[in-house]
Amino acid sequence: MERTQVAIVGAGPAGLLLGHLLRARGIDTVLLEARSRSYVEQRVRAGVCEHPTVELLRELGLADRLDREGLPHHGISLRFDRADHRIDLTELTGKQITVYGQQEIVKDLIAARLAGGETIEFEVTDVALHDLDTDTPRVTWTDATGAAHDLRCDAIAGCDGFHGISRPAIPAPRFYDHTYPFAWLGVLAETPPSHEELIYARHTNGFALHSMRSPEVTRLYLQVSPDDQLTNWSDARIWDELATRLEVDGDFTLREGTLLEKSITPMRSFVAEPMRHGRLFLAGDAAHIVPPTGAKGMNLAVADVHRLAPALTALLRGQGTEQADTYSDRCLRRVWRAEHFSYFMTTMLHRAPNEDPFADQLQLSQLRYVATSTAAATSLAENYVGLDF
Repeated sequence: MERTQVAIVGAGPAGLLLGHLLRARGIDTVLLEARSRSYVEQRVRAGVCEHPTVELLRELGLADRLDREGLPHHGISLRFDRADHRIDLTELTGKQITVYGQQEIVKDLIAARLAGGETIEFEVTDVALHDLDTDTPRVTWTDATGAAHDLRCDAIAGCDGFHGISRPAIPAPRFYDHTYPFAWLGVLAETPPSHEELIYARHTNGFALHSMRSPEVTRLYLQVSPDDQLTNWSDARIWDELATRLEVDGDFTLREGTLLEKSITPMRSFVAEPMRHGRLFLAGDAAHIVPPTGAKGMNLAVADVHRLAPALTALLRGQGTEQADTYSDRCLRRVWRAEHFSYFMTTMLHRAPNEDPFADQLQLSQLRYVATSTAAATSLAENYVGLDF
């Protein structure tokens, strides 16, 4: 029988960051990950870091490469009516966002954990959770060599994503699930960005997003049908459709390049309540999913573990159970705010599949209001840069 204080299931941003937060408080952890190190470090995900996320990474001494290579952005563009309508995030909120790929944060967190003398069990299988209603739950698993492990701990953090084993271990959870009638065709292109900031474009053909990962790599998205196939989209067709949807009256040229990656991602909103059962605590995608339009997924995971670390510390040191007992309710307040903002951004920018003229005019009315009203623009900016923890 092995022993630790907190077993963390999942080495994504939530699990890795929680490990650092607990280590800073003197709490021992064991971190388990089903995938290989190379897989999790190359898995392309979100690229927008909210202001509170960046500040937290700096406080922990984990932002050296982010500060060197990340791209600070002070605004975003809403593109409609063949024109750009810039939302000045910094002027409206005093804050900014930073474009820095989630996989880069994962690389930084893994390197820091290993440099600190802690390990990560990669490529584990047969992970199972036991005795969650007791003060000494257990995790069993098989490591990459085939050896079986039985780990007793004081608490388990389920940071293993939407398809992980942690959420199903909670008896009778309540699910809130919404599937959107469209998907995103995402491409990674070897070409400098065509614009210095993110462009959220609403076009009669559907939504398009111009983003970036570095000064040499651009990330672009097209709204497509959920049942669409990558075989329907040649490189030439993708560039033609991006050029059409991003077209504007004025000086703008879409820079084309070699497509390094293509994928189609369905759009959904999902929340599971509660985020705790006994000594099991959920964080990140294990508990909630947001459509990527609002750039909230990874940042919500960071907010979860920022709250979870002190709650676990107080619980394990006998300093009271109030933070642990209220963990789920407090996290869910922020989760639902992010769900609403992501829904707002998604429905404001994506073309309804039934081409409803009434819905089209409502969208344009909302976009024009946000672009011309300081109050509406401030509300969008406050949510986009991230509410304080």
